[in-house]
Amino acid sequence: MLYSIIVGALSGWIASLIMKTDAQMGWIKNILAGIIGGGIGRWIAGLAGFEAKGGMVNDIIVGIVGAVVLIWLVNMIFGRKR
Repeated sequence: MLYSIIVGALSGWIASLIMKTDAQMGWIKNILAGIIGGGIGRWIAGLAGFEAKGGMVNDIIVGIVGAVVLIWLVNMIFGRKR
């Protein structure tokens, strides 16, 4: 549980920096984006034929990819707040 929160927080925060939404997202949204993004990232990795396991660094990279996709989808559906 703590591992998921730490990896989710890092992944969500880095993804929010990449997507330039960091100012809008607090730490709770960053953690949620990272945790949900981890699931999305594992699904994408599976579709691409990659095995999404192998340590914290791999989990963070997969989580970042998934969180970027999640933030992009949320922005597409709800519009980006400025």
